[in-house]
Amino acid sequence: MAPETPGTPSLFARLAASVSDPVLRILVGATLISRVGRGIFLTVTVLYFTFIVGLAPHEVAIVLAAASAAGVVASLAGGWLADRFSAKRLLIVFTAIEGVALITYVFAGDFVTALVIAVVCGFFEQAANSTRSAIIARGFEGEGRVHARAVLRAVTNVAIAAGSGLGALALALGTAEAYRTLIAGAGALYLLGLIQLVRLPSRVDAQSRTAAAPVTTATGSVDAAASAEAAVAERRAWRRHSPWRDPRYLVLTALSAVFGMQFGVAELGVPLWIARETAAPEAVVAALLILNTVIVVIFQVPLSRGTHDLRAAARVSGIAAWLMAAACLVYASAAGLPVGFAIAVLVVAAITHAFAEVLSQAGGWGLSFELADPARAGSYQGVFGMGYTVGALAAPLVVNATAISHGFSGWVALAAIFLASGLGIRWLARRAARTAEAASA
Repeated sequence: MAPETPGTPSLFARLAASVSDPVLRILVGATLISRVGRGIFLTVTVLYFTFIVGLAPHEVAIVLAAASAAGVVASLAGGWLADRFSAKRLLIVFTAIEGVALITYVFAGDFVTALVIAVVCGFFEQAANSTRSAIIARGFEGEGRVHARAVLRAVTNVAIAAGSGLGALALALGTAEAYRTLIAGAGALYLLGLIQLVRLPSRVDAQSRTAAAPVTTATGSVDAAASAEAAVAERRAWRRHSPWRDPRYLVLTALSAVFGMQFGVAELGVPLWIARETAAPEAVVAALLILNTVIVVIFQVPLSRGTHDLRAAARVSGIAAWLMAAACLVYASAAGLPVGFAIAVLVVAAITHAFAEVLSQAGGWGLSFELADPARAGSYQGVFGMGYTVGALAAPLVVNATAISHGFSGWVALAAIFLASGLGIRWLARRAARTAEAASA
């Protein structure tokens, strides 16, 4: 092996430098452990419900939809709580409850039990996600926030891929004992990750709200009426920082939720399109998912650099919009082609889609942090996370109503939706940049 060029850090050194911050190292360690458990669960959950618990397909759909719906409420609740209590303690509690709930899946024997457990898991998973975002917002500054999100996303993809490989063991064995053992192991990994989370420093918590000081009279006695008025004024000032009073942030959340439906394209639209409309073998679905994971792991961190800058975030969001629209059209063009050509076209579409995903996430993270009021970081991140959860809920319906139901014209409609939402984010970011530049001039 040729010696490294003097002054050029080794790969190991670059990796170590990317997680040099102690808070990020802790989050990476916890994520690496717990997301392996998540990968296991994602791999076996639907088949476990179907073959082991004995749920009908419509019951499985209801269970999964209910878990997602609980996540919408939990995104708001997690962020709201993170502004009022210790985010560190909240994250530990939410993760612990989610881990225990995952383990209790081994006792699910009917629809009602599975539904209750799924709702608990879905709620505390999203509450933990919002709390983690609040921790990132407070534990880092500027580009460090986006970098932390990018590193954690890359680590998440690696860990879920590893967990999926372990989950395949249950699928291969096909026994109830194998399924239950791996599900219990998945929950145990969540609990194991708590060892890392307890090491988080107190600086990731919100600053305590200071109550209005009592108003005293000239004689030194407390003026009750004036004190009450001061307390009311303090509460009003706090409410003015609410994300629900920030139209720009709500528009960003809505546009990001729409663009976030691109995950539904990969999870639902592409597999059904390949199986029903193309000559490509169904095994290509797994290959495309692996390709997506590899691209995210390799490129998420470097392509996220600088997106804390509003103009940079605008630029990458615009590129993501065009790439995603192009990916939809290329996916559509795979129908009716011979096997080899269909596979090649699908690979091109998947690569385009993966880079659209990477860039959209980078731009969205930068904007979600930079346009948020730091006084209510948790609430802002909770609202933004809620948008993605709503988008995930809507994605199956939208993808089915467009690409799956109407073929090429449906894919064109889907491309238009992504293009409009992505360019809308670019417009919003550019406008915010102009406003910020004018204010600092």
